[in-house]
Amino acid sequence: MSSVEKRRVAFVQATWHRNIVDQARNGFTDEMLSLGYSRDSLDFFEVPGAFEIPLHARRLAATGRYDGIVAAGLVVDGGIYRHEFVAGAVIDGLMRVQLDTDIPVFSVVLTPHHFHEHDEHIRYFTEHFVKKGAEAARACDATLTALHELPH
Repeated sequence: MSSVEKRRVAFVQATWHRNIVDQARNGFTDEMLSLGYSRDSLDFFEVPGAFEIPLHARRLAATGRYDGIVAAGLVVDGGIYRHEFVAGAVIDGLMRVQLDTDIPVFSVVLTPHHFHEHDEHIRYFTEHFVKKGAEAARACDATLTALHELPH
């Protein structure tokens, strides 16, 4: 059994804008499978919004079951300034999880500058999330490999 086959990764996603955020999961899954991970080594979890992701990630990290955790969400400007605070809190929270637990955490939590729910933006971000999910998979694999090679 290769070291890739022994690794286990959790993917936590927000369900706001599911039609777009699901694409990050799809891109991530496809890329992880192409990198040699089995579907059984990937566990998927959902939370209502991006703000809930860091606590879920922390609880998952605390189980000791996962070698890495990937988070995905779309934080949009709904016409009030709140989205910048939410995005900052989520990213800070995810960084804290990995530093506090020693489990690497990867973010596909995106905050577009100007997102509008019309066909052009939905199409663009749907495609963009597939790419970002695949990028997160490659970053996850490379990081897990690099950490495994560090002296203990």
